[in-house]
Amino acid sequence: MAQRALYDRLASRMLSLCLRYVGDRTTAEDIMQEGFVTLFTRLDSFRGHGSFEGWARKIFVNTALMYLRKKDALKMSDDIDVARNLSTDMASQMEDIGYLELMKLITSLPAGFRTVFNMYVIEGYSHKEIAEMLDISEITSRSQLSRARTWLQNKIRANRKDA
Repeated sequence: MAQRALYDRLASRMLSLCLRYVGDRTTAEDIMQEGFVTLFTRLDSFRGHGSFEGWARKIFVNTALMYLRKKDALKMSDDIDVARNLSTDMASQMEDIGYLELMKLITSLPAGFRTVFNMYVIEGYSHKEIAEMLDISEITSRSQLSRARTWLQNKIRANRKDA
């Protein structure tokens, strides 16, 4: 009964989180279920430091990252020099875009870009933390974030031209 209540409380947010990482609803649902199995088996390790939902989010992020590692989707080797030449001014372009449209664009990012973008922009991890968690360099993390932003900018521009 308590597990069901916890599932009902967290499922929609954790599904959204998983979907942002993998971009496919069916896969996201599988990852979410796996995340809940991990959450329920590790409930006794929650020590009350910080919010419970924040603790749970880390479990779901790690579950999504494990899936991406298994699929070898995190092999990233873009050079930072390439990324330095790309524009990263997204604020003005995002003023007119809606939340749902932005989430759709984020889920359609290539896997490496999407992973770093989610971890840095949405989850708030530092490039150092991302590098450690994904076993990549900080430079690669920065490069992937920059390229993700540029990719999103280009998609937003293309959507405006089509509208």
